[in-house]
Amino acid sequence: MQRNQSGFTLIEIAIVLVIIGLLLGGVLKGQELINSAKVKNLATDFKNIPVFIYGYQDKFRSLPGDDPRVVINVNGTLSTTTPANVGNGVIDGLWKPAAETDETALFWQHVRLANLAAGSTVVSLAVGNTYIPVNAVGGTIGITSAAASPILMKGSYIICSDAIAGKFARQLDTTLDDGVTNTGSVQVVLAGTVTVATVANSLVLTPANDDTPYLVCMGF
Repeated sequence: MQRNQSGFTLIEIAIVLVIIGLLLGGVLKGQELINSAKVKNLATDFKNIPVFIYGYQDKFRSLPGDDPRVVINVNGTLSTTTPANVGNGVIDGLWKPAAETDETALFWQHVRLANLAAGSTVVSLAVGNTYIPVNAVGGTIGITSAAASPILMKGSYIICSDAIAGKFARQLDTTLDDGVTNTGSVQVVLAGTVTVATVANSLVLTPANDDTPYLVCMGF
Protein backbone atom coordinates (compact mmCIF):
# COMPACT_ATOMS: atom_id res chain seq x y z
CA MET A 1 0.00 0.00 0.00
CA GLN A 2 1.47 3.36 -1.07
CA ARG A 3 1.43 6.23 1.45
CA ASN A 4 1.45 9.90 0.45
CA GLN A 5 3.91 12.02 2.46
CA SER A 6 3.38 15.78 2.74
CA GLY A 7 5.66 18.51 4.11
CA PHE A 8 6.67 22.13 3.74
CA THR A 9 8.23 23.27 0.53
CA LEU A 10 11.32 25.46 0.54
CA ILE A 11 9.20 28.42 -0.53
CA GLU A 12 6.80 27.92 2.41
CA ILE A 13 9.70 27.63 4.86
CA ALA A 14 11.26 30.79 3.43
CA ILE A 15 7.97 32.68 3.82
CA VAL A 16 7.68 31.56 7.47
CA LEU A 17 11.24 32.63 8.18
CA VAL A 18 10.60 36.04 6.62
CA ILE A 19 7.49 36.49 8.76
CA ILE A 20 9.39 35.50 11.91
CA GLY A 21 12.16 37.95 10.99
CA LEU A 22 9.65 40.76 10.51
CA LEU A 23 8.00 40.00 13.85
CA LEU A 24 11.33 39.96 15.68
CA GLY A 25 12.35 43.19 13.97
CA GLY A 26 9.09 44.82 15.04
CA VAL A 27 9.57 43.70 18.64
CA LEU A 28 13.15 45.00 18.73
CA LYS A 29 12.14 48.30 17.12
CA GLY A 30 9.28 48.66 19.58
CA GLN A 31 11.63 48.08 22.52
CA GLU A 32 14.03 50.63 21.08
CA LEU A 33 11.24 53.20 20.88
CA ILE A 34 10.20 52.46 24.47
CA ASN A 35 13.79 52.90 25.67
CA SER A 36 14.16 56.15 23.73
CA ALA A 37 10.97 57.47 25.32
CA LYS A 38 12.27 56.61 28.80
CA VAL A 39 15.56 58.41 28.15
CA LYS A 40 13.66 61.42 26.84
CA ASN A 41 11.50 61.51 30.00
CA LEU A 42 14.55 61.14 32.23
CA ALA A 43 16.29 63.98 30.40
CA THR A 44 13.20 66.17 30.73
CA ASP A 45 13.40 65.87 34.54
CA PHE A 46 16.93 67.27 34.49
CA LYS A 47 15.88 70.10 32.18
CA ASN A 48 12.72 71.06 34.10
CA ILE A 49 14.20 71.58 37.56
CA PRO A 50 16.42 74.54 36.52
CA VAL A 51 13.28 76.07 34.98
CA PHE A 52 11.53 75.74 38.37
CA ILE A 53 14.40 77.47 40.14
CA TYR A 54 14.78 80.32 37.66
CA GLY A 55 11.03 80.80 37.46
CA TYR A 56 10.75 81.06 41.25
CA GLN A 57 13.69 83.45 41.42
CA ASP A 58 12.13 85.65 38.75
CA LYS A 59 8.89 85.83 40.72
CA PHE A 60 10.15 86.16 44.27
CA ARG A 61 13.90 86.93 44.13
CA SER A 62 14.60 83.90 46.29
CA LEU A 63 15.29 80.17 46.04
CA PRO A 64 12.47 77.65 46.45
CA GLY A 65 13.03 75.80 49.70
CA ASP A 66 15.21 78.64 51.00
CA ASP A 67 12.70 81.51 50.67
CA PRO A 68 12.44 83.53 53.94
CA ARG A 69 9.18 85.11 52.69
CA VAL A 70 7.58 81.90 51.47
CA VAL A 71 4.53 82.29 53.74
CA ILE A 72 3.74 85.64 52.15
CA ASN A 73 4.82 84.68 48.65
CA VAL A 74 3.02 81.34 48.20
CA ASN A 75 1.62 80.48 51.65
CA GLY A 76 4.25 77.76 51.95
CA THR A 77 6.10 76.14 54.86
CA LEU A 78 8.90 78.24 56.35
CA SER A 79 10.25 76.00 59.12
CA THR A 80 13.49 74.26 58.14
CA THR A 81 15.93 71.87 59.78
CA THR A 82 18.48 74.67 60.22
CA PRO A 83 16.43 77.88 60.70
CA ALA A 84 19.51 80.12 60.61
CA ASN A 85 20.16 79.02 57.03
CA VAL A 86 16.84 80.28 55.64
CA GLY A 87 17.55 82.90 53.00
CA ASN A 88 21.28 82.14 52.76
CA GLY A 89 21.08 81.44 49.03
CA VAL A 90 21.65 77.69 49.42
CA ILE A 91 19.17 74.82 49.14
CA ASP A 92 20.31 73.00 52.27
CA GLY A 93 19.93 69.27 52.81
CA LEU A 94 20.74 66.07 50.97
CA TRP A 95 19.25 65.40 47.52
CA LYS A 96 17.11 62.73 49.16
CA PRO A 97 15.75 64.64 52.19
CA ALA A 98 16.29 63.20 55.66
CA ALA A 99 13.51 65.30 57.23
CA GLU A 100 10.34 66.98 56.05
CA THR A 101 11.80 70.30 57.23
CA ASP A 102 14.90 70.04 55.01
CA GLU A 103 15.04 72.77 52.38
CA THR A 104 15.52 70.04 49.77
CA ALA A 105 12.13 68.65 50.83
CA LEU A 106 10.40 72.04 51.01
CA PHE A 107 11.74 72.87 47.55
CA TRP A 108 8.98 70.76 45.96
CA GLN A 109 6.21 72.39 47.96
CA HIS A 110 7.39 75.89 47.09
CA VAL A 111 7.65 75.34 43.32
CA ARG A 112 4.24 73.65 43.29
CA LEU A 113 2.56 76.40 45.28
CA ALA A 114 4.12 78.87 42.83
CA ASN A 115 2.42 76.92 40.00
CA LEU A 116 5.74 76.03 38.43
CA ALA A 117 5.38 72.27 38.92
CA ALA A 118 2.60 69.77 39.46
CA GLY A 119 2.21 67.55 42.52
CA SER A 120 1.18 67.42 46.14
CA THR A 121 1.95 70.44 48.34
CA VAL A 122 1.55 68.46 51.57
CA VAL A 123 5.14 67.79 52.68
CA SER A 124 5.61 64.12 53.54
CA LEU A 125 8.45 61.62 53.41
CA ALA A 126 6.27 58.71 54.48
CA VAL A 127 6.83 55.43 52.64
CA GLY A 128 4.46 55.19 49.71
CA ASN A 129 3.66 58.89 49.74
CA THR A 130 3.71 60.64 46.36
CA TYR A 131 5.13 63.97 47.56
CA ILE A 132 8.75 63.38 46.48
CA PRO A 133 8.75 62.98 42.67
CA VAL A 134 9.97 59.88 40.88
CA ASN A 135 11.43 59.43 37.41
CA ALA A 136 10.24 57.32 34.47
CA VAL A 137 11.79 54.17 35.97
CA GLY A 138 10.45 54.71 39.50
CA GLY A 139 13.60 56.19 41.04
CA THR A 140 13.60 59.18 43.38
CA ILE A 141 14.40 62.65 42.02
CA GLY A 142 15.99 65.35 44.18
CA ILE A 143 18.03 68.52 44.27
CA THR A 144 20.72 69.84 46.59
CA SER A 145 23.58 72.31 46.74
CA ALA A 146 27.06 71.49 45.49
CA ALA A 147 28.29 71.29 49.10
CA ALA A 148 25.94 68.37 49.83
CA SER A 149 26.31 66.58 46.49
CA PRO A 150 27.01 62.82 46.43
CA ILE A 151 29.40 63.48 43.52
CA LEU A 152 32.21 66.01 43.33
CA MET A 153 31.22 68.14 40.36
CA LYS A 154 30.88 71.74 39.31
CA GLY A 155 27.62 73.66 39.68
CA SER A 156 25.73 75.66 42.29
CA TYR A 157 22.90 73.13 42.29
CA ILE A 158 22.97 69.37 41.79
CA ILE A 159 19.99 67.39 40.47
CA CYS A 160 20.00 63.64 41.16
CA SER A 161 17.80 60.91 39.71
CA ASP A 162 18.04 57.37 41.08
CA ALA A 163 17.61 53.75 39.90
CA ILE A 164 18.55 54.49 36.28
CA ALA A 165 19.87 51.49 34.32
CA GLY A 166 23.40 51.82 33.00
CA LYS A 167 22.27 51.83 29.36
CA PHE A 168 19.97 54.77 30.07
CA ALA A 169 22.62 56.54 32.14
CA ARG A 170 25.06 56.38 29.24
CA GLN A 171 22.44 57.69 26.81
CA LEU A 172 21.55 60.49 29.23
CA ASP A 173 25.18 61.56 29.48
CA THR A 174 25.42 61.64 25.70
CA THR A 175 22.18 63.65 25.46
CA LEU A 176 22.93 66.17 28.20
CA ASP A 177 26.71 66.27 28.44
CA ASP A 178 29.97 64.84 27.08
CA GLY A 179 29.08 61.14 26.86
CA VAL A 180 31.62 60.20 29.58
CA THR A 181 29.92 59.20 32.83
CA ASN A 182 32.66 60.27 35.24
CA THR A 183 33.38 63.76 33.86
CA GLY A 184 31.51 66.94 33.01
CA SER A 185 28.17 68.23 34.23
CA VAL A 186 26.48 64.80 34.22
CA GLN A 187 28.05 62.01 36.24
CA VAL A 188 27.10 58.61 37.63
CA VAL A 189 27.51 57.03 41.06
CA LEU A 190 26.23 53.88 42.75
CA ALA A 191 22.46 53.73 43.05
CA GLY A 192 21.07 54.97 46.36
CA THR A 193 24.13 57.05 47.26
CA VAL A 194 23.00 59.85 49.58
CA THR A 195 26.03 60.83 51.66
CA VAL A 196 28.11 63.90 50.80
CA ALA A 197 31.06 63.10 48.53
CA THR A 198 34.52 63.46 50.06
CA VAL A 199 36.42 61.86 47.18
CA ALA A 200 35.82 61.61 43.46
CA ASN A 201 33.46 58.61 43.37
CA SER A 202 31.86 58.88 39.93
CA LEU A 203 31.92 55.82 37.70
CA VAL A 204 32.87 54.98 34.11
CA LEU A 205 30.11 52.88 32.57
CA THR A 206 30.45 50.41 29.71
CA PRO A 207 27.91 48.12 27.98
CA ALA A 208 28.72 45.55 30.67
CA ASN A 209 26.95 47.85 33.16
CA ASP A 210 23.80 48.29 31.08
CA ASP A 211 21.43 46.39 33.38
CA THR A 212 22.81 47.75 36.68
CA PRO A 213 20.92 50.68 38.28
CA TYR A 214 22.81 53.91 39.09
CA LEU A 215 22.29 57.37 40.51
CA VAL A 216 22.73 60.04 37.82
CA CYS A 217 23.46 63.63 38.88
CA MET A 218 23.73 66.85 36.90
CA GLY A 219 25.27 70.12 38.05
CA PHE A 220 24.26 73.55 36.82
